[in-house]
This record gives sequence, C-alpha cells and structure tokens, in this order.
Amino acid sequence: MQQDKLIKRDGKVLLNSSERKIKIVAVIPFFNEKKFVFNVVRRTLNFVDFIIAIDDGSTDKSSDLLNDIERVILIRNEMNFGKGFALQKGFDKAVELKSDIIVTLDADEQHEPELIPLFIEGIKNYDIVIGNRLNNLRTMPLHRRLSNKLTSILLSKKLGVEIKDSQCGFRAYRLKVLEKIKTEFHGFEAESEIIVKAARENFKISFIDIPTIYGNQESKMKSIQAIKGFIKVLMI
Repeated sequence: MQQDKLIKRDGKVLLNSSERKIKIVAVIPFFNEKKFVFNVVRRTLNFVDFIIAIDDGSTDKSSDLLNDIERVILIRNEMNFGKGFALQKGFDKAVELKSDIIVTLDADEQHEPELIPLFIEGIKNYDIVIGNRLNNLRTMPLHRRLSNKLTSILLSKKLGVEIKDSQCGFRAYRLKVLEKIKTEFHGFEAESEIIVKAARENFKISFIDIPTIYGNQESKMKSIQAIKGFIKVLMI
C-alpha cells in the first residue's frame, strides 16, 4: 500500500492551498539507497518547488531519512515493483498536482542536482530534455557503454530520429507529455518506452551533455532482465 505524505507548515496543508502554485517538481524513485538518497533530496530542493520521492519497497529504511522534510511528498510502495512502476507513481502525482515541469533523477548520486537549471532552460523549446552521458564515457563501465550505445542506435533506427542516450534517467518533461503517455513496463526499460511513445506523439525531444558519474554505487540493473525488457520495447 502506498502512503502519500502531505506537506504542512504551521498546520496548513500546502498542497491544497490556492496560494501555492507548484511549477517545478522532481520525481525521484529509489530502492535501498540509504547511503545517498538524503543528500540527493537535500541538493535537489534548491532547484525545485517540491520533490515526489517514491520508495519502491526498500528494506534498508531509506525513506525514514525523508520523514518530515518540508516540500517532500513521500510515496511508499509495499514491495519492489521496479523503476518504471515507481516512476509512473511519481508521474501520476505530478500530473495530479498540475506541475508545469517534471524533472526525474536517480537517487544514487549518479546525477548532479545542480544541473537541473540546464534542463529547465533546455525545455523552453522542447517537450522532453534527456541527459546525454555518451560524450563522456571515461568512468562508465564497459558493459554499460556497450549497452547504452547499442540501445540508442536501435531506438534511433526504429524511430527515425537521433536518440543520443536512451537509458539516462536524468530528464525534464512538460506536463502535457506525462498527461498523454503512461508507462506499461515496470523495469528500467520504461525510460526507453517513454521515448518511443513520445516520438510517436511527435513530442519534441532534445539532449544535453551531462557528466558520467560512477562511484561506489551498486547498480540495480540486472543485465538479462534489462535486455529482455528492451527487446519488448523495440517490439511495441
């Protein structure tokens, strides 16, 4: 069961107040990110109005670190359904709140929240802006380089438009995109699914170069499952 945490100040529920209009919201899904999630949320709050944080069944009490943080809406899934499922939960809430721009980023410090203003600036002329890590591959593991390049090439051929980095989760969306597109896949392949559906709806997609950051994070992506999921996306 999911629980929505409403944000209050002096006993007043901000989300229901006509005096507060949400403009920019960050959607941050996470699963067992106790080491990183608090710092990511803290840094992200400097650039957005609210954060929708989705705990996708963590067992390490990650979400306890976010309790009672002002301007954070916390959604807890009772079990680990997958990144795509968690993202859609966040998108549904963002649409419900009529957010103008929705930014997504990972909770493991592979994305720098300080780059959010670049996405906000970039989306002025586009419907979706996606981070492109493939111009800076020095710290990316070899298997991830090959996976990212291959999936991006295949999606580009399928859609007839250049997809520079199909797997990057650091993105910005206009509200109208998420009102139109719903993810059906529950895993990491959902982010590629969004690209396919957006291209078919003629939404304008752009890419901006961002650093590739790989440190001591433990990847949640399982290679075999990811390949199977991506094949399904290619078939839709």
